[in-house]
Amino acid sequence: MKKFNILVAPAASDRMADQFEFLARVSENAANKLLKKLIEDIKSLEINPQINPYLDRTYIEPRKYRYKLSYGRYRIVYQIVNYTVFVDDIQDYRQGDDKSLLK
Repeated sequence: MKKFNILVAPAASDRMADQFEFLARVSENAANKLLKKLIEDIKSLEINPQINPYLDRTYIEPRKYRYKLSYGRYRIVYQIVNYTVFVDDIQDYRQGDDKSLLK
């Protein structure tokens, strides 16, 4: 089975760092677990990224983005082009869509 390449957009990487820094103010241990889990889940997209559901939002093209839930409350938002997975956003899904990088 061919593995997919993974590219994380700089804005998504920044978002991941922001989430880490925010959580680290409360618990460094929890922040390290979050970062480890997000990276693990992003790497898991190398194999069969099509298995995850589409992100259905009125402000984006239908069936363009998929998402994978991570660490209980985060959404890794990505698109697949050929054999490359582009991670375009990391969202805390408890927050509104007004903070989405996809708009």
